Amino acid sequence: MPLTRLTHILRELERHVLASILTGLGVTLLAVGLFAYVLPLGVAAPVPSSPPASGPPAAPAVSGVPSPPATTAPASPGSASLGPSPSASPAAPVATRVVVPALQIDLPVVAPRPNETFPLCNVAEYWLGPGSKPTYVQPGQPGTTYIYAHARTGMFLPLLTASQENNGSGMIGYSVLVYTSDSKVYWYSIAAVNRHLPYDEVAPPPMAPGATQQLVLQTSEGPYTTSTKLRVVATLVLVQSASYAEAHPTPHPQVCS
Repeated sequence: MPLTRLTHILRELERHVLASILTGLGVTLLAVGLFAYVLPLGVAAPVPSSPPASGPPAAPAVSGVPSPPATTAPASPGSASLGPSPSASPAAPVATRVVVPALQIDLPVVAPRPNETFPLCNVAEYWLGPGSKPTYVQPGQPGTTYIYAHARTGMFLPLLTASQENNGSGMIGYSVLVYTSDSKVYWYSIAAVNRHLPYDEVAPPPMAPGATQQLVLQTSEGPYTTSTKLRVVATLVLVQSASYAEAHPTPHPQVCS
């Protein structure tokens, strides 16, 4: 067979084989495309083998910006600043108001002035007794509470007037209310009326049997410091809470003229 004829046959055979290969590859690619096209909607993407770490990603480092220093706890509780020390405990409650409803007495109660020789007007005053050791107490403490005021209009004059009738027997059983600075009210009941006492008598009266707290209301029976005194003694009946307004009247003391 001539060489030219053989070369022609080989080239024809190569072209047919290449066409077959390309045809098969095209069918395969078409099948893959159709398969991808007809995948059902909602098929999830493959899940990564390791899930991402929880929380926001770390911020990239910025050159030139130093990292904040680590926060360290104090070496011991004592080395930490605890702020200002707690304030001192509040002062003990004191009498702030005295009321005798049946006699229409209603007065703020204040502390006496230092070295006082003559009581103030428009208020009553509590007294703890002479010297540095208290003879009398505040309401709520075992012993006798002592409150005094002038026998003047708007003050303790009704006590003096009532005591002059049958030696004050009509006052026995009257209620006396003493309010304190911690918003409490102490109810007392008048048990005794003592008239014409020497002006310098300061000893507490005897306590009623079984009682631990009592009240003295005192006023003068005359216009002078040395005048005899009226003393009304009342025993404690009960203690109740009171509103702030009830227990804190605004006093308006005046130097008596």
